Amino acid sequence: MARSVAPPSRPDPLRIRNARLEECEALSALCLRSKAHWGYDAAFVAACAPYLRVEPHCVDAGHAFVALNHENRICGVGQIDPGGAAGNLDLLFIEPSVIGSGAGRVLFQEAAQRLREAGVTVMTILSDPDARGFYEKMGAVFIEDRPSDVFEGRRLPWLECRL
Repeated sequence: MARSVAPPSRPDPLRIRNARLEECEALSALCLRSKAHWGYDAAFVAACAPYLRVEPHCVDAGHAFVALNHENRICGVGQIDPGGAAGNLDLLFIEPSVIGSGAGRVLFQEAAQRLREAGVTVMTILSDPDARGFYEKMGAVFIEDRPSDVFEGRRLPWLECRL
């Protein structure tokens, strides 16, 4: 499955396709580069690494996808977990050099579409605090802060988006 979508601020459309098994490690590294872009130190990013992985079982199920630019380079990755009436947006990370280009919006819209197609009515998002504003611009609503699985005492925004 491949879809072409033009972000509002880019004349060149991005193409969405399913992630490939051989890309799991490279896509997981992209997630870590994107996380580090926001000023987190190496120890913080390393502690997050087990939670920021593109999983082979998600790739096999068609739940991991990438955005490709006009040069066919991967510029972002998304991963969903559909389940029941609510589905999770597990990962949405953009290559640091293209943050702000519209790739995040395109990947968010793809995640929403895939969850809708799976019969999901609410997308849930456990977000980094720095990404909360982005998700709210996409239509997600802040529900509450929840404890981090990685760092004791750290709280993360939980958001929901009606599909």
